[in-house]
Amino acid sequence: MRWIRQAWLAALTLTGAVAAASPATAADTLNAYSIWPENWARPMLQEFEKASGVKVNFVRFSSGEALARLIAEKNNPRVDVLFGGPVETFAAGVKEGIFEPYKPPAYAALPARFKAADGSWVAIADDPLVFMTNAKFLKDNNLKPPASWEDLLNPAYKNMLQMADARTSGTAVTRIFSILEVNGRDETRAFEYMKKKRRNVQLYTKSGGGGTLPVGLGQAAGGIFFIVDALDTKAKGYDVVLSFPKEGIGTSAEAIALVKGAKNPELGKKLIDWASSPAMQRLYAPHKINFVPAHPEVAVEPGLAEVLKGARIFPIDDAYAGANRKRIVERWVNEVLNLRE
Repeated sequence: MRWIRQAWLAALTLTGAVAAASPATAADTLNAYSIWPENWARPMLQEFEKASGVKVNFVRFSSGEALARLIAEKNNPRVDVLFGGPVETFAAGVKEGIFEPYKPPAYAALPARFKAADGSWVAIADDPLVFMTNAKFLKDNNLKPPASWEDLLNPAYKNMLQMADARTSGTAVTRIFSILEVNGRDETRAFEYMKKKRRNVQLYTKSGGGGTLPVGLGQAAGGIFFIVDALDTKAKGYDVVLSFPKEGIGTSAEAIALVKGAKNPELGKKLIDWASSPAMQRLYAPHKINFVPAHPEVAVEPGLAEVLKGARIFPIDDAYAGANRKRIVERWVNEVLNLRE
């Protein structure tokens, strides 16, 4: 699409300017697509450069956009690494054959759900979904924070919810597969629920965190977001309330992978080594990035641990999600996004 081409051209211009001003050379520079927003990816990649001397030129895309680009560029990849993003995106990429298996030194220490069996991807964090609601809206409508998926069907929320669009956002895909799981993977029940909830959705945003500011400002009543986005909103001083549904809600591993045919594979492996190790994951808390570390040697930040205490959270099945992602998203577009009543 035209806007993606424009974004890429702009990024190339910026990358060239940065490279010209930097002592790094082509020999110690790698290229990446980041699904993480710049405010999380940039400090981590700058820390990597300090630790390794390797510069990372990166362009940020949402999950769906990054996946589409990598598939389109499969025969002539422009980047070496896909950095961050929900595991469902990586599982879909494995199905498309766009990743080169690589097992970093941390591979053996990672729990099974935080790595592909063949090393096609490894996790660098875990990111649960959460309900986030505007506190004033709850008070004005005499409501308690939603504690069930059914609560989001309350007529009080009519045209007042914002959440991500599954065509572009991995957050949305995780949300949809969460709904499928709490409905026992009964697609008929899950889609009936989503169609009912559609009536309360004001806007489906391009990015996963796109609805957080409107909820914080009271322009929307609430939504479903990754906890890293929700806690960032709260940390900025917005009066929002976080809650979890009693039926449970999904968490998605955030992953990293080496792109098949990468032009700088050894440098890409260095980044994967570092990102999958405690070296990077211990930096989340100091940088106020509220991810749950994937590496078992890194403790969850106490404040984040307290928020998660008692929540019923289940991991998204990456194999199931990867195998069904395209079909489920297409069905969501046809039956939910484009719902006509």
